[in-house]
Amino acid sequence: MMFRRNSAAAMPFIMLTTLVDMVTIGLIIPVLPALVGSFGGSQTDQAFWYGVVTFAFGLANFFASPILGALSDAHGRRPVLLLGFCGLAFSFLLTALATSLWMLVAIRVVSGAMQANMSVSNAYVADITPPEQRAKRFGMLGAMFGLGFILGPVMGGLLGAIDLRLPFFAAGSLALLNLLYGWFVLPESLPAERRRVFSWSSANPVRSLRGLAQVQGVGLLVAVIACSGLAQFVLYTTWVLYTTFKFGWGPLENGWSLAAVGVVSAIVQGLLLGRLLRIFSPRRLAVLGLVSSTLAYLLWGAATEGWMMFAVIFVNLLGATVASSIQSIISSAADPRGQGQAMGAVGGLNSLMSVLGPLIGAPLLTAVSHLPQGDWRIGTPFFFCALLQAVSLGFAVIHFRRTRA
Repeated sequence: MMFRRNSAAAMPFIMLTTLVDMVTIGLIIPVLPALVGSFGGSQTDQAFWYGVVTFAFGLANFFASPILGALSDAHGRRPVLLLGFCGLAFSFLLTALATSLWMLVAIRVVSGAMQANMSVSNAYVADITPPEQRAKRFGMLGAMFGLGFILGPVMGGLLGAIDLRLPFFAAGSLALLNLLYGWFVLPESLPAERRRVFSWSSANPVRSLRGLAQVQGVGLLVAVIACSGLAQFVLYTTWVLYTTFKFGWGPLENGWSLAAVGVVSAIVQGLLLGRLLRIFSPRRLAVLGLVSSTLAYLLWGAATEGWMMFAVIFVNLLGATVASSIQSIISSAADPRGQGQAMGAVGGLNSLMSVLGPLIGAPLLTAVSHLPQGDWRIGTPFFFCALLQAVSLGFAVIHFRRTRA
């Protein structure tokens, strides 16, 4: 009964929260590099400072995710989520008002720390959902992720064409609306008897990752998340420049391709995942998804025509099920009183990969940027991603065989 009563009001809110989070992220994607460049300097300076801003955000997110997760285990999900919405709103609004690069870097540190809401949202879903339904519920969050990734960049581009800082005001306003909605609607999901005392040792990001790996039933899945996450963030870093170098794409083609990724993610996780889970277990679905995404990276790297990129996006349906399947397995293996810390550790690990992705992807693409348009070697970053995903697949197969034994 508790699951039904809480989820009736809470699940729609968490889905809306995820959608708004992704829309706010997407809003600033088209304009943040331009905002950095607006403070003057050469293109080299712009690239350097954009790298600093991105690195500062990811690093803060890496340290903050397990801390907020542990705080939610001690004090409940609701206050931590509301604190995150408040901080996120002000970080966007202050970004819109920034007058220097050092201010922008400092504000993005705060934004990175506060944008650990996703891990707390995952813990909330685990609180209100029976274990056998978690993969489907995490898929619903993934559908909101995809929908937000469709709407955000489009809105950001349109608003940014009017004024460079307007998307940041819009993102901050959406976060404030989320805060008000949560204040009046969101119930607490973690009862007092399932809470545990906060300790800084448990919130240490390195120790939390080590502790996550030691949870019975998790083990090598930490390596699966790391390798898959790194491949994904290398892809994010290189996609636009790769398609520009290889096919001569411009903003329009890249915008449509990113929208296609969002459409596939929303359809698979919002409509197909439940049906797939009636056919396959989360373990089997994770393995099939890793096989599919490994092949997708290879095909993207080897593509000789632009239309092939779209074809692979729509064929790689199972690749969109990996994250939800793995999160479901980890959530079911973790202590019910430690869902926040477990999901925080997963969020922190993904944040660490978001820091490493640009540091690896950009040099790989730079090394092949001199090659003529259409040269197969321009796909080197994607071949590297395929290798990472194949390693991830190997870890998953070994882990599932061990735990079955």
